[in-house]
Amino acid sequence: MDFDLTAARLGALGNATRLRIYRLLVRAGDPGLSMGQLQDRLGIPGSTLSHHCRALVQVALILQERQGTTVLCRANYPVMQGLLADLAAECCVDAGDRA
Repeated sequence: MDFDLTAARLGALGNATRLRIYRLLVRAGDPGLSMGQLQDRLGIPGSTLSHHCRALVQVALILQERQGTTVLCRANYPVMQGLLADLAAECCVDAGDRA
């Protein structure tokens, strides 16, 4: 586990707006959502949305793709699955060490 990267990803999700964005994208599945769709669903200004999406892109939790004039956002599922696996990897390994 890369502790610094894991902490950065968890930190990005530690903001309520970014967590809401991420949940919407995870729920949307592979098709993702456009920035306009995200803005409509969240009711936040475009500049605020861009700021929060940038933070999620920087830690690779979401991917963005330009399609013409539209910016499409998708959850990066392999990264999400890796983050969850890292958190669960050592679950209970020391449970038998109680003296």
